[in-house]
Amino acid sequence: MQLSSSIFKAYDIRGVVPSTINPDMARGLGRAFGTVALAEGQTTVAVGRDGRLTGPDLVEALMTGLQEAGITVIDVGMVTTPMLYFAASTLCESGIQVTGSHNPKDHNGFKMVLAGRAIYGDDIQSLRSMMQNETWSLQAGGSRQSANVMEAYRARIVGDIKLARPIKIVVDCGNGVAGASAPDILRAIGCEVTELYSEVDGNFPNHHPDPSKPENLKDLIAALKTSDAELGLAFDGDGDRLGIVTKGGNNIYPDRQMMLFARDVLTRVPGGTIIFDVKCSQRVAPAITAAGGVPLMFKTGHSLIKAKMREIGSPLGGEMSGHIFFKERWYGFDDGTYAGCRLLEIVSRVVDASAMLDALPTSFSTPELNVQCKEGEPHALVEQLVAKAAFAAPATINTIDGVRVDWPDGFGLIRASNTTPVLVLRFEGHTPEALHRIQEDMLALLRSVKPDASFAEAAH
Repeated sequence: MQLSSSIFKAYDIRGVVPSTINPDMARGLGRAFGTVALAEGQTTVAVGRDGRLTGPDLVEALMTGLQEAGITVIDVGMVTTPMLYFAASTLCESGIQVTGSHNPKDHNGFKMVLAGRAIYGDDIQSLRSMMQNETWSLQAGGSRQSANVMEAYRARIVGDIKLARPIKIVVDCGNGVAGASAPDILRAIGCEVTELYSEVDGNFPNHHPDPSKPENLKDLIAALKTSDAELGLAFDGDGDRLGIVTKGGNNIYPDRQMMLFARDVLTRVPGGTIIFDVKCSQRVAPAITAAGGVPLMFKTGHSLIKAKMREIGSPLGGEMSGHIFFKERWYGFDDGTYAGCRLLEIVSRVVDASAMLDALPTSFSTPELNVQCKEGEPHALVEQLVAKAAFAAPATINTIDGVRVDWPDGFGLIRASNTTPVLVLRFEGHTPEALHRIQEDMLALLRSVKPDASFAEAAH
């Protein structure tokens, strides 16, 4: 097969339709994934898609390829990525979601689960090799059936979540696939829901479905100001990430959400290890410790965090990007709808939900900044940075994923993205002065290895 190597990312497969992602490529992926699945004793694979306009053709070709490899395919239709994960946790153990997540509308891709684990890295490169060389194994016996997981998924969440009181909320689904399920589930747990952009439309006519970008929350913030709703929830294009806005228009970033979730989970799992990524606030670890947990900072990447949670039996993990993983009371996969329900359960216990969220520890920080690089350059630069990084005590240096330097009053991070050829920068200070000092120190380090470095706010 003729394939573009650029589509095989660290955690998934992604590209532009039809130039690098198309039905022929999807059929080849089905054949390769099916071959690998059968070799691991997996005879059944669930398949879903998000609301993108190119999804139906791609999913049809993918299912054909899986059947040609001898797989029993369970077609779960148009669902969020977490609903596909739910199918791969309850109906079978493997699954593929056709999704472009929060990327532009002409993009699409594939997120994959094999034998209960999210596949990434070398596993994805092995699929690429098998597709390029057409070394898949085709056999008779493949079949296809349909399943509707919505009712079981809804019932599982509604049976788990107990609100202490009804809450009025505004929900912005950004015309992503969560619009077909999240508002209904939120009403079922006891919320009064005002909906924005729930109609699934792959043209994304109102704003981009990415709640990590403040400009995509403007309509949600405006709706909160003109209504008596208490909180705003926003979902990304495939429903695996959550944005939260308070009554006053404050964006509660995922690292602050993690503090709230950790306090709650640790009341039932005392001493549990809570995992968070290197991009998270310095305030997270002390909050976990104060709640009786063990904080563990780990590499960025939803597949990497999920794998680490499985390895050590962690009840909760999360990343700054908005992926929150509950193992306690749930399945360990990232799910924006479920995370939203868990947050509402916690804040329903107090009279003023926004005050509870606004009171979570915070600092002064930059948004995520990106430094454009040539293909292959970021990881080489990080190796140089790791070798050169030297800061006087009391600074501490962590090199698990790039270079993170923590001072008593803030931190700086420079790491290589695993998905695009950029360096990712983030700076935080307990005061504006500390933030400025840390940013200058870290940029001086960066420019010692890349003098021409210029950065812009990350365009997720």
